[in-house]
Amino acid sequence: MRPQRFFSMALKYIDIGANLTDPMFQGCYGGTQKHAADLDNVLQRAWQQGMQKIIITAGCLKDVDEALELTKKDERLYTTVGTHPTRCKEFLPDPESYYQKLRSNIEAHRDKVLAVGECGLDYDRLKFCDAETQRLYFEKQLSLAAEYRLPLFLHSRNAHTDFMAILERNREKLKDCGGGVVHSFTGTLQEAQSLLAFGGLYIGVNGCSLKTEENAEVVRQLPNERIMLETDCPWCGIRPTHASHQFVSTKFPTVKKKEKWTAETLIDGRCEPCQISQVLEAVAGIKQQPKEKLAEIYYQNTLDLFFSAK
Repeated sequence: MRPQRFFSMALKYIDIGANLTDPMFQGCYGGTQKHAADLDNVLQRAWQQGMQKIIITAGCLKDVDEALELTKKDERLYTTVGTHPTRCKEFLPDPESYYQKLRSNIEAHRDKVLAVGECGLDYDRLKFCDAETQRLYFEKQLSLAAEYRLPLFLHSRNAHTDFMAILERNREKLKDCGGGVVHSFTGTLQEAQSLLAFGGLYIGVNGCSLKTEENAEVVRQLPNERIMLETDCPWCGIRPTHASHQFVSTKFPTVKKKEKWTAETLIDGRCEPCQISQVLEAVAGIKQQPKEKLAEIYYQNTLDLFFSAK
């Protein structure tokens, strides 16, 4: 069977995690300009592929400001507001002022801010921020979710025990926030089960969630009614070395060298929102279920968490 080519509009998607403020979408890699800014092209490909909405991931105040500017350009763009665990040292010079700036951004943009986050714990990258500081300001941000009754966009890496302890300690505070999603999940089945047992939490799946046979087996056993799709672009694309790659049928014109960029091509190694179709195909293949059925379920899951009040 020939692989599917550009573009398919049969299915509808919402990307719950897209790092659209990343310099790569301005053509800049490692501080060096390699090609023209092409975010408009990137978004056009996503809309043509069936994308209905995109939630931009913000991980610090600078990200929030840039993401909110982007949301003004298209009614289908939304954002989170929060501080990534590896960026929590940004609180330290003046914690209350930093927190109030997060509050102000939510307050002033209630129509565009869909979640508090990206927040959580990341013990794989303690060189950027120590565990104690991460825990303190993860818990602090839960107050934002409680105050504004916003769901959580959560990050947990090699920190499951402390992550769950903080959620449990704040269970009463979070009862009205609507739940949340633990994005880019790469943990064990036992960890996934404890997240789902907490109540109100979904699991976000992207290419990083589908790298190994072990990852694939975890995703296979996740209940469909608790899954959401994301790309985490420009990261976390499905690579040929991934266990899930065998199930990917949608192909996109791609150049290997950034300097060979054209407006019509993807760049090898830089994931785009349009590639969410590949994530769906991989999950459908792993679960051996029709992608059309799964697309509808995951789309509705996302509407239920993030857009039910919109």
